Amino acid sequence: MALFKIYKRGQGYYTRLWSGLVTFAIAASGCYVLWRKLAVITNLWVKTLVPVGLCVVFGLVIFWLMNKPATADFMISAEGEIKKVSWSSRREIAVSTLIVIFVVFLMAIMLFAADMAFKSLFMYVIGI
Repeated sequence: MALFKIYKRGQGYYTRLWSGLVTFAIAASGCYVLWRKLAVITNLWVKTLVPVGLCVVFGLVIFWLMNKPATADFMISAEGEIKKVSWSSRREIAVSTLIVIFVVFLMAIMLFAADMAFKSLFMYVIGI
């Protein structure tokens, strides 16, 4: 069936795979919530088949969307751009993180000192 044909097979594989799986996981969790809400219905067929049917429909729609030419081309190009990124080493990230933590701590101390100075100034002006 041409509707569910894989567009540009092998290109953007991981991006499409993980995007589809995460989207399906969100849809499946919504179907699970629906199943829990339908627990008050005594008819087992309705209570079970409605969420399962919706989950199957969501899965087919997600598969179709992941292979729609516009979506697939976007994901293929996004994966290509991610491969071009120059990622920092673990050491560079650790050093940068420590610098950020130190600067935030230093700024907190300076803001605390400024706050105490203004508090003292205003208390002196008011006369408390």
